[in-house]
Amino acid sequence: MARSPLTLAAVATSALPGAIFIGSGELGHRESGAYDSALLLADDDKQYVVRIPNTQQAETDQSRELLVLQAMSEGIRSRLPFDVHRVLGQAPAGETRAVVYDYLPGYQVDAESIPSGDGVASSMGGAIAAIHALPGSFVSDAGLPVQSAADSRDEARNVIERAAATKLLPAAVRKRWADAAADDALWRFQPTVIGGSIAADSFLVTDHEPGPIVTGMIGWGSLRVADPARDLHWLSAAGEAAESVFAAYVAASTRTPDAMIRQRSMLYAELELARWLLHGRDLHDQAIIDDAVSMLDGLVDSVLGNLMSPISSSPGPVMTVADVQEMLKNTPQTASGSGSSAISMDTDSFDPDEFERELAKASSGRQDAAGTPSPDEQETGPIDVSQLRESDDSHRDRSSSSDET
Repeated sequence: MARSPLTLAAVATSALPGAIFIGSGELGHRESGAYDSALLLADDDKQYVVRIPNTQQAETDQSRELLVLQAMSEGIRSRLPFDVHRVLGQAPAGETRAVVYDYLPGYQVDAESIPSGDGVASSMGGAIAAIHALPGSFVSDAGLPVQSAADSRDEARNVIERAAATKLLPAAVRKRWADAAADDALWRFQPTVIGGSIAADSFLVTDHEPGPIVTGMIGWGSLRVADPARDLHWLSAAGEAAESVFAAYVAASTRTPDAMIRQRSMLYAELELARWLLHGRDLHDQAIIDDAVSMLDGLVDSVLGNLMSPISSSPGPVMTVADVQEMLKNTPQTASGSGSSAISMDTDSFDPDEFERELAKASSGRQDAAGTPSPDEQETGPIDVSQLRESDDSHRDRSSSSDET
């Protein structure tokens, strides 16, 4: 049973001795159930967030994020053009713990809703570039993961091989990914500090007179030194705004991005489908498996219909019609998943934009189902607590009137 906001406020009082909370309410912004969380209003008008993990995986994820946030010194934070949570207190909560953070204002924008051009898109690109410019030493000093280019390549290969072993990976997709993993030129890059799990709703946006800009970022449990392309994979669902985000990223980068960064980001986006498939197999959840297979079938349409956008720098000889027919014949046929993410195999009606949207949903769904920290589970949604304050004032007025009588 989920803990109520009042219960969470009581626990937060233990984590912040001396704090007096006069209002509490649900965050109400894409909560997934991995955490119980609440937005709290203190008597000094400051706002706080309290979170308690509901699963062992969520507790592990929260521990990783705490390590990252505590490793972020004031010097590191000053290099970022946006705010990052501060951990203010912790307290036991049953067999786990409650963590209290400061509140970061802002709203989130879905990938497909990001407007292209200057503004939100360019601010997002600049934010990513700032993360990639952080010194890697603070990551290694904190004991956080450090991956070489070879490590990143091996990780991708592992996902591809495991997905292929299920016998549910379409032949066209398997070949596309295998070619990418085998392409030495694709994996020549300099690792940087990355967020690791950045998505469109990792960004908190606020409105300013010149226009909306990124003022905060959430979801730091996957921070590491690794392939910078991982932080760009979500652009596959951003439509026309993707070019604006990437252009701003390049302009703000302190180093020249490697020539193949967009291709690797495309690979990482597609591998989210493989991870979703593997997640379903690990859970023995046929609905997830069918959903993943359906979207992989949709990716076949995309691969065969967009031969001008290969991942590998050396895609090999152009396939003949006979090659395509043979490849399709070798593609496993399964029933479409019952989930809403199913994609039609009708190539005449296939919409690449629709596929990108479904790809983003699959990534988000995989993270939530696995219990990993996703923006949907974060505590910093745009919550209006003015009603909490008004309710408290009204309560005080009624109490005063009662005392006078």
